[in-house]
Amino acid sequence: MGLVVSVGKRLKHFDVRMSFSCACGELTAVVGPSGAGKTTLVRLIAGLERPDCGTVTLGGRVWTDTASGRSLPLQERGASLVFQDYTLFPHMSVRNNVAFAARDMEVAERYMDMFGVLHLADSRPGSISGGERQRVAFCQALAREPRLLLLDEPFSALDIATRRNVRSRLRELKRELGIPMVHVTHDLEEAAYLGDAILAMDRGCAAPDWLERQIRFHDNPEPAAIRAAL
Repeated sequence: MGLVVSVGKRLKHFDVRMSFSCACGELTAVVGPSGAGKTTLVRLIAGLERPDCGTVTLGGRVWTDTASGRSLPLQERGASLVFQDYTLFPHMSVRNNVAFAARDMEVAERYMDMFGVLHLADSRPGSISGGERQRVAFCQALAREPRLLLLDEPFSALDIATRRNVRSRLRELKRELGIPMVHVTHDLEEAAYLGDAILAMDRGCAAPDWLERQIRFHDNPEPAAIRAAL
């Protein structure tokens, strides 16, 4: 069993009400306009925010159940997060940032090599570029050997060539890691490339019509791939 989510939360201008599942070894791409509630959904799954109602389970283990009052803290969920704003320790080297989360240093160094930052191992985050820091954040998240990977616009600081390289590595890792992944993106082509399923949101709810409009009116280069993932 993978990730199963059914949550509701009252926001200022609308309610988030979403239900979906994501199998182990698969990636669900979450798309939608800015302010649609995508980041809130990720935070609800991670346990950074509590829903007003609903449940979150992974592998049959209950993470959140508002009916019983159960809500595991983030550190007990075993989820790794990569957000737009990478969270690295500025006083620690790249190696130590990745090792801080690692269970096995050999695994950590493998990811550093895979994502092209091994040569920066002795550098501090402040001395490397934003794109390099984002790749280190990926290594840090994966070195934890998580049960679930949550990604919120993680490629925002990367140049085009690096972005393509990193998302290619992520696509290769999906089956190898064998964990559910939830990936928020504004890029429909990226969603089609990475996603086994695409979940469109608008004003807190599933919005397949919004996605169809984007395909129809914005001349998306891969409409067939996007529809196949729906």
